Order: sequence, then C-alpha cells, then structure tokens
Amino acid sequence: MTPFRLSLAACLLALNVVLGGCASTGGPVSLVEVREFAEASAKLGGYGELSRRYRDTYEREQPYLPASADKLARENDAKRRAVYEDFVSVQKALVLYMQTLSLLAGDTRYDLTERIDDLGNGLKANAESGLQQRHVAAYTGLTRLLTRVIASGYQNRSVETMVRDSDADVQILLEAMISLTRLYYKTNENEKKTVLGIFDVELPFTKGNNERMLVTLAKVHYLNKASEYKLIDRRYDLALQGLTKVALGHQKLRENLHKLTQEDVKRMLGNYGRDLRMIREGLAGE
Repeated sequence: MTPFRLSLAACLLALNVVLGGCASTGGPVSLVEVREFAEASAKLGGYGELSRRYRDTYEREQPYLPASADKLARENDAKRRAVYEDFVSVQKALVLYMQTLSLLAGDTRYDLTERIDDLGNGLKANAESGLQQRHVAAYTGLTRLLTRVIASGYQNRSVETMVRDSDADVQILLEAMISLTRLYYKTNENEKKTVLGIFDVELPFTKGNNERMLVTLAKVHYLNKASEYKLIDRRYDLALQGLTKVALGHQKLRENLHKLTQEDVKRMLGNYGRDLRMIREGLAGE
C-alpha cells in the first residue's frame, strides 16, 4: 500500500472513531450519583404522614376540648380537610419529578405515563394555608414539564434539559412544602397544649382517695401522650431537614449541570444522597 493510501486509511479510521464517539453520546449514559440523589429524594418520606396528621387533628383533640371550643375546632377541621388534597398534590408532583429524573439518569427505558393521572387537576391558592399564586404557577409549570418529558420517553441528554427547565419550579414547590410542614408543626403544638393542658389543669384538683385509680390512669395516659408528641416533634425536625437537603441538592445539581462527570461534583451529589437516606432511615425508625 502506498504512503498516500496508508495516510488516507489512517484518516478514515480516525474519522470513524470520532463519528462513532459522537454517535454514542445519544446512547445510554448512567449518571449514578444523579440517579441516587433523585431516588433518595423521591423516597424521603415524612411529609405525607405529617399531612395526614394535620388533616386528622380534630379527631385526636376532640375528646379533650371543652364544649365551648368545639364549634371553632370543627370549622378548622373542615378547612384542613378542604386543603389536604392540594397539600399532598405538591408532594406527588415532586415525587414524580424525582422518579422521572432518576430514570432519565439511568441506562434503561421507562414508562411513567400512568403516573400522570396521580397529579390531579391542579392547585388552588389559599391565603390561610400559605399556598400562594406563585406556588400554583410552579405546580402548573412542573406538571406540564413532566407531562412533556414522560410522554416523549426521551432520555440521557434530557437530564440537563429537565433540571435546567424545572429548577425554579422545584425550588418554589419545595419552599411550599417546607412552609406547610412548619404549619403542621404549629398546629401540632396547639394540639399538644390542648391535650396535655387538660391534665395540668385537672390533676392537681383530684386528691381524694376514692379517685386514686383514676388519677393513676390519668398520669399514665399523660405520660403516653407526652412521649407521642416528643416523637412527632422529632419527625417534624427530620422532615424539614430532608426537604432542605433536597432543595440544596437540586440547586447544586443545577449549578453543575455541565460537570456531572467530574469527581468533586459526583462526590458532592453522593453526599446529598447519603444524607437523605440517613434522614429517611431516621423517619422510618422513629
């Protein structure tokens, strides 16, 4: 073979390698740390349980309420139940987003079309609950993005597109979840004062020997309720820690979209995923 032909063959081989490399970028690419962070975020837990606890406040406090407070308590119960579905819809949207992101960062195809139905018909702004119009707009924006991404079934390159396009809405909805969790905590504090307060008021006046058994049972009940509220307080703390971690982790993911294969970025995302798994274990073990 002449030197010219050898040189031409070498150039063609090099061109094939380059073109083959370019073509492969559209193939499966596994972003392990992104996938694990998104998966840990989707499985965090806590918020849904605390939302249900908020909804069911009246059922727990009603036996301890004075008759004069029952009417207002029932009105508050109706308000809580009216907004409950909206509160959990925020969580459903973010969980589906994180599940979709996890699958996009993997190397397998996916089908989440059935999950779109879980998102419901949208949110309503509610001044008393703290859900504002910008939260409604963020929810609408994220659900539209999810519908587009899931329906298209495209993968890999869409990790960057999805994170970049969704980060503002994700941050606003996580802010809403954090605010709502604080509302749950405040409501729980009021419930705790109602439930435990009746013992603080009544027990000092029950000193007769004929009430000894009643007093003993009341004290045991008081200690059980106090322990229950202590555990619940811990769950609020863990839930808030977890939601804050998800928000920070997604922000860092957005800031480093073009460096996802660098070791320091992979390590950082891995740390967020590890922290979220530890918080989840804490919530499961409480």
